[in-house]
Amino acid sequence: MTKLFNERVFSPERAIKIAEELNQKGKRIVLVGGCFDIIHKGHILFLKKAKDEGDFLFVFLESDKKVRELKGYGRPINPQEDRAAVLSGLRFVDGIIMLPKMTSNIQYDRLITQIKPAIIAVTEGDPNLKQREEQAGIAGGKIKSVTKRISYSTTKTLAQLPQKTSK
Repeated sequence: MTKLFNERVFSPERAIKIAEELNQKGKRIVLVGGCFDIIHKGHILFLKKAKDEGDFLFVFLESDKKVRELKGYGRPINPQEDRAAVLSGLRFVDGIIMLPKMTSNIQYDRLITQIKPAIIAVTEGDPNLKQREEQAGIAGGKIKSVTKRISYSTTKTLAQLPQKTSK
């Protein structure tokens, strides 16, 4: 990854140190998470609204293995490093945390408690809302549900593309 992108792309360990400094300065950390495989308008609106809730926006970026597990064969379209590069180009994203393959909620819980976000932003209808609420509570933060105005979906977009046919 080029230097331009390295400035905002962090390992979990580095992100924890940055979060400690931000929390000591009284800055409000907002945390979001996702695959962000092919960035679309829905992602942009969500990330912008999340950033509006605080001073520093961290993005948990899922590993390629986790994306494959969540989304299925053929995903991700873009590898984690490329997804991080795209996210780091968005002015309202302050830090991207390159997650390793997370195998349990306990791993997420540990990392979240060390980052101590004031806000965990989720999209309206998040299927993991209960878990996110528990994580926010453990970390001393709150949940902010961001309303979807229009339904955007990378999976739906990919389904609309013509399928390759073998000859």
